[in-house]
Amino acid sequence: MCFKKNLLLSTLFFTVVFIQAGAQKNNTFTISTPEAQGVSSTAIINFLDAAAKSKTEFHSFMLLRHGNIVAQGWWNPYGPDLKHTMYSCSKSFTATAIGFAVSENRLTVNDKLISIFPDDLPDTISAYLASLTVKDVLTMSDGQEPDPTFAVASTDSNWVKSFLALPIVHQPGSTFLYNSLGTYMLSAIIQKITGQKVIDYLQPRLFEPLGITGADWEMDPKGINTGGWGLRIKTADMAKFGQLFLQKGVWNGKQVLPAAWVEEASTLKIIQHPDYSRAKRDSSDWEQGYCYQMWRCRHNAYRGDGAFGQYIIVMPDEDAVLAITAETPDMQEEINLVWQYLLPGMHDGKLPANKTSAKALQQKLAALALPLPAKTSAAIENTLDGKTFRMAPNNRRIEAVSFNFKNNNCTLTLQTDTMTYHIDFGAGSWQAASTTKRGPSLVGGAKGSFVGLPPLQIDGAYTWQDDNTLALTLRYIESPHTEKFTCQFTNNTVNISIENSFDYGTKKTVVTGTAR
Repeated sequence: MCFKKNLLLSTLFFTVVFIQAGAQKNNTFTISTPEAQGVSSTAIINFLDAAAKSKTEFHSFMLLRHGNIVAQGWWNPYGPDLKHTMYSCSKSFTATAIGFAVSENRLTVNDKLISIFPDDLPDTISAYLASLTVKDVLTMSDGQEPDPTFAVASTDSNWVKSFLALPIVHQPGSTFLYNSLGTYMLSAIIQKITGQKVIDYLQPRLFEPLGITGADWEMDPKGINTGGWGLRIKTADMAKFGQLFLQKGVWNGKQVLPAAWVEEASTLKIIQHPDYSRAKRDSSDWEQGYCYQMWRCRHNAYRGDGAFGQYIIVMPDEDAVLAITAETPDMQEEINLVWQYLLPGMHDGKLPANKTSAKALQQKLAALALPLPAKTSAAIENTLDGKTFRMAPNNRRIEAVSFNFKNNNCTLTLQTDTMTYHIDFGAGSWQAASTTKRGPSLVGGAKGSFVGLPPLQIDGAYTWQDDNTLALTLRYIESPHTEKFTCQFTNNTVNISIENSFDYGTKKTVVTGTAR
């Protein structure tokens, strides 16, 4: 079933792209065989094989060479029509909005933040705050330490005022420190000077020219897009953004983004750890220097980069772009696979046609799928069907849980102090649905988190680990993350262990209930 679903999605997507063939015609790409663009199909196969053995759970990738798609794939249940949370890849889009504003003479990168937000300043303005510029914020050299993002976003409602009130301990522009709240300030700047949220400001300037549709972006309590995170777009949209930069801002023969800004935004501005040895810096893609909300990479590449492995990698020397969505505990390992397998597979000129490898690659791409919980059953299903458990007080605020089994489907009902959620899980298949239940998120504690987003797309599957242990897997398929509920039934009680995928094995919540 997984193979058929993924094959159908791939076939439909390929058909749509072929119908719209023509370089960038209708804001899409042509599909080419890898060898016709100087890329080895075998190298891509080796990349996929290595990916399957890595720590990274890949969700999608799209590889462009000379402006053509040479390989693309989605690991079922992820698919080409789904958005995916960008995390800090959002930052590159926020910086691009600044670039448009600069090109329209609405501001300069040397403008001072105190001149942009005169009504949000602290009573005492330090010399460092007075000197803080847009460029300092663009280059993650705000001068604050430690990173204030989580502390401010989770406790305050006026993030602009809180940011400006924070102590600045380093001369702005002198010291790199990753600061997502700083990127939020870039979003706030756009809204302040244009009267539009970043997502709305980018709509006619970036999204419409590139054919990016359906994007959404989280907001803060004041209705400002979060900027440093929260953008959700499709894999193809990521590839389009990278290709725009590769083409120096040109799209369909039109200069969409000034070439000077592309150059300025993608070149080194500050070194993260200048005290590191050359050997240490050469071994890391996080020590090649920072640009304007982008990172320099090894091999003269640069990238948009989001937590858990969301990448837009631009490779000018190879005339290539790679977009990846994933969940990984080791982002360096993930990008190492690119350099180890894909990069050596790119060559100047065309390669001889290799029908055998090209066919093997297409079969592998069509069959991409994440592990599906095994289809099992247990006699206890009949006893549990329709039963409700009253839960002891817990930090998830779950008050009651019930289970219903019918036609290889388990419906889990979660009743909290404010909401009731009904979530379906298939036996041996993914059950697709949507929910207003918030999924796991690295920034889920931020005030206003998930504000501005529609119901979340999910896929659920269940399996019985033994006669009394039910495991429910819930994938939030527009994000990197998965949630697992392991339910242990003993007499009239249930212990439910709840874990999210980026904390597996290290952190879980256990809630206990008694049948009523």
